[in-house]
Amino acid sequence: QVQLVESGGGLVQPGGSLRLSCAASGSTFSRYTMGWYRQAPGKQLELVARISRGGSMNYADSAKGRFTISRDNSKNTIYLQMNSLKPEDTAVYLCCAEPLIGAPTWGQGTQVTVSS
Repeated sequence: QVQLVESGGGLVQPGGSLRLSCAASGSTFSRYTMGWYRQAPGKQLELVARISRGGSMNYADSAKGRFTISRDNSKNTIYLQMNSLKPEDTAVYLCCAEPLIGAPTWGQGTQVTVSS
């Protein structure tokens, strides 16, 4: 069973940048498709970006051109570089490990607040 710990959230002004990290432990990291999701107050959980075991990436339309997901299998870590942040990006960001078979594992989340 993999365990996930997110970090890097915080308060940033509109137009600013943050880099989120998600460190995995307890299982073979390279076996998992990894994803970043977010949930804003009163809204449903939504996908932000995913990166497959082979490194293929896909993004939500809201993230395209501003966010970049990456993974470092040697460090068992994925990242989400977020640029040009907007107030509507405010949410709890959660890391997710998706195995080929079985249920996904979620981290505890990290708060991102974009406000002046």
